[in-house]
Amino acid sequence: FPSQTVTENFAKVIHGLNANQLTDQVIQRSKRMILDTLGVGLLGTSTEVCHKVAQYSKIYSSDLSSTIWGHLDFRLPPLYAAFVNGVAVHSMDFDDTWHPATHPSGAVLPTVIALSEAFPQKKKISGLDLLLAFNVGIEVQGRLLHFSREARNIPKRY
Repeated sequence: FPSQTVTENFAKVIHGLNANQLTDQVIQRSKRMILDTLGVGLLGTSTEVCHKVAQYSKIYSSDLSSTIWGHLDFRLPPLYAAFVNGVAVHSMDFDDTWHPATHPSGAVLPTVIALSEAFPQKKKISGLDLLLAFNVGIEVQGRLLHFSREARNIPKRY
């Protein structure tokens, strides 16, 4: 038997990632992915489905709040801001994709940005910290996709 379970190994790898491991190429690609996701998300804020989830989410409040993209005067608790912004990104179906099918940035970036906005002013994270968090989220999603038997079967179903 291995000395570590898959979950333990996975957690150890993810926990061990740091900004020093971000190569120039990874940083440039990440910035491009982030810019693309923000653009698609801003476009998606005009869709009917985004309007519906934004209206639904208005019933929630919190001492912490994060921005709804494209609406400077509309803030929600981080969980709901990430949800609304994620719906905006996915609603146009132009966001980045991997094979087998998954949209990595649309799930990760809205969450990372919403959480970063919720930090107290004196503990704001740097741009490099945001890039690291984004890449950790992408890495987690990629590894889960790699481990998923269901994901491997997607191409066979079409």
